[in-house]
Amino acid sequence: MRTSLARQTAAALAFLAFAGNAMLAPVPAQAAGHYKHFKTAIYIPVNVTQSLVDPQVFEHQFARAMSQVPFDKVYIEGYRDNHFASDAEIEAVKRQFQAKGIEVAGGVTLAAGGFDGQFMTFDYESPKDRDTCKRAMALMARHFDHVILDDFTFYTSKSDADIKAKGARTWTDYRLATMRKVSKDLIIDPARAVNKNVKIVIKYPNWYEHFEGLGFDLAQQPDMFDGIYAGTETRDPVITDQLLQQYESYNIIRYYETLRKDGKNGGGWVDTYSIRYIDRYAEQLWDTMLAKAPEITLFNWHPAAQDTPAEAGERPWAGTPTTFDWDRIVADWKAANPDATAPPGWGLAAGAALKQIDAVLDQLGNPTGIPTYRPANSSSAEDFLPNYLGNVGIPIALTARFPRDAQTILLTQASAADPDVLNKVKRQLEAGKVVFVTSGFVKATQDPKRKDRGFQDLLEVYATGNQVLLNDYYNGYGAGNGESLRDDPKVAPRDVLFPELHYFTNDAWPIIRGVAGARGFPVLLMNRYSKGVLYVLSIPSNIGDLYSMPPGVMNSVKKYLMADTPVRIEAPAGVSLFTYDNGAYVIQSFRDTATTVKVVKHGPTDAVSEVVIPPHSFRVYKG
Repeated sequence: MRTSLARQTAAALAFLAFAGNAMLAPVPAQAAGHYKHFKTAIYIPVNVTQSLVDPQVFEHQFARAMSQVPFDKVYIEGYRDNHFASDAEIEAVKRQFQAKGIEVAGGVTLAAGGFDGQFMTFDYESPKDRDTCKRAMALMARHFDHVILDDFTFYTSKSDADIKAKGARTWTDYRLATMRKVSKDLIIDPARAVNKNVKIVIKYPNWYEHFEGLGFDLAQQPDMFDGIYAGTETRDPVITDQLLQQYESYNIIRYYETLRKDGKNGGGWVDTYSIRYIDRYAEQLWDTMLAKAPEITLFNWHPAAQDTPAEAGERPWAGTPTTFDWDRIVADWKAANPDATAPPGWGLAAGAALKQIDAVLDQLGNPTGIPTYRPANSSSAEDFLPNYLGNVGIPIALTARFPRDAQTILLTQASAADPDVLNKVKRQLEAGKVVFVTSGFVKATQDPKRKDRGFQDLLEVYATGNQVLLNDYYNGYGAGNGESLRDDPKVAPRDVLFPELHYFTNDAWPIIRGVAGARGFPVLLMNRYSKGVLYVLSIPSNIGDLYSMPPGVMNSVKKYLMADTPVRIEAPAGVSLFTYDNGAYVIQSFRDTATTVKVVKHGPTDAVSEVVIPPHSFRVYKG
């Protein structure tokens, strides 16, 4: 197989050498900018780069890709998993795309291959791997002024050399320090040594809660590089190992925009892996663009350009007039391409989804949401909590900077990584603002050994360390009776495990409470401090149980958390709200059935209406 490929490559290179520009000249150039609001790019892995040297292969696959998903740019990879493309191969493929009017950039994956499906990064204590890293960067900088690093610029190796170099440090401290040096000494400097104009962009993947443990340094790296990029591939929230929630495809763009001093993030990146139904692919693309990403990268060339079909998957909602009606999309494509011999592919799915979202983006202003503070390089037991909150209809603006200018803010356990966070909370409250904190935040800041007595200096509530099973819920402002938050008063909700919070009655008020065994426990506590209001939101021990409670629980939370916002929604879990500063908003359902959503527009008198969102669909509304 390799011998055959080598012969094809040699023959193609010879043909290119003899034909020169004359071969490329007759090909008509494509118009730049196929979409109004963003640029579309496709990533080409190194083995595909080598195959595209053959002009016949290139022409066939280029036509296939462009006919299904019009694109403006390609990232041409020259190294991955100990496999290099040659200078001649890279240059040949680059020239063919340029002749078509396509913008070209370089791509490199600094990894050493996999082991039984598990990722293997370079061992940065190995001279061989260090040399390979420098060689790969020099190769790409020779051919491109813009190079992106795929996901794998992190560190997993625990070789004997690594163990010795780590010494008494934690693995996190060792890897962060090592990867700062690697970024400069093995990536940036070798590239600029051969091309002083090269711009290097680091793509950060989707598992941001765990970055620092693997050497991804969100505190310093983003400004070391010329740009950053976001992995928005949330894939399936059930069958994949990370269980990433759908809302993250939007939320991670917002967060990464706060990491660099210039506030810029280059774009989002979505692949076709681990998708049980094709609508899930479209949702990831939509949500990336709802966050106003300037560019979308499709990974990779193979599903976009080769003659393989896209699998629709099991879709009980098929036949329903959804936003992404795959059957209709396929029928329209076949009618427009009656002579097509290849089946509709993933490129068609991407092209249709991007066309749909491009058509509505001019109605949307800048994204807004509840500012939620996550300092760079912070992790906590409340893993990915903001994305679960987004999936129950709370618009989140995740930020690496403390949002002191906001009227209402949300602090999770990750926020406690800021050693000055309690003083910042006090200043917010003294200014008459509203601060929501989670039970995890209370637990992380309640250390009685602190000179400022920790969180208890604000409110004498503490996490006991016990957990309680709750199966009923009531609201109730003040000392009066509460109203049941069940969907059906005759049917008890399922048990949900919560951390127990101890507080003093009449000092703090449980305005939403859970009940079990004739005892009540706070779900949402309220307290007044100085001129502000402090709330404590208890998070289930399994964050996913935010979806298991009656919808009325989180709908009641939203009344307080979103009191200062123009609009809120009341809906079951799996329905998200995206808000914008021009008053427009988007409601998106990830549910398998049509869902009735109550829309509450805040004003002197709240205006309440109902809309029905089809399964796996979004709707845009003007303010």
